[in-house]
Amino acid sequence: MRGFLLACLMVVFGVFANPAVAQDNQAVQATIQGQLDAFRDDDFDRAFEYASPFIKGMFGNPARFGLMVQRGYPMVSGNQSAKYLELRETAGRLWQKVMVQDTSGTLHILDYEMLETPDGWQINGVQLLPAPDVGV
Repeated sequence: MRGFLLACLMVVFGVFANPAVAQDNQAVQATIQGQLDAFRDDDFDRAFEYASPFIKGMFGNPARFGLMVQRGYPMVSGNQSAKYLELRETAGRLWQKVMVQDTSGTLHILDYEMLETPDGWQINGVQLLPAPDVGV
């Protein structure tokens, strides 16, 4: 139990000890939420606006981007809710873990790589993380 509490404290103070991470928390979450809302509304043009220049260059247009998300990340395109978990900096990059609930009620953990641009925070990639093992 003491180890668990220590781990929790390290996570909490680790986030707040890094002012850049704490300062950008709301902006990062607003970016991700904006894209999730756009996907929920089937507004691929708006969802594409939240993508980084790298992602925009890779897909070229909102229609191709939206099709990739629908096929590869159906929990994102059909998201019902999102809960923001850990925001952290790793190797100079900012990552936001998000727990997304899909239309069937299944929970998924996604890791968003964020990129700060002159236009604000943008999404530079998303990884679907494996479901955690649940044991009795």
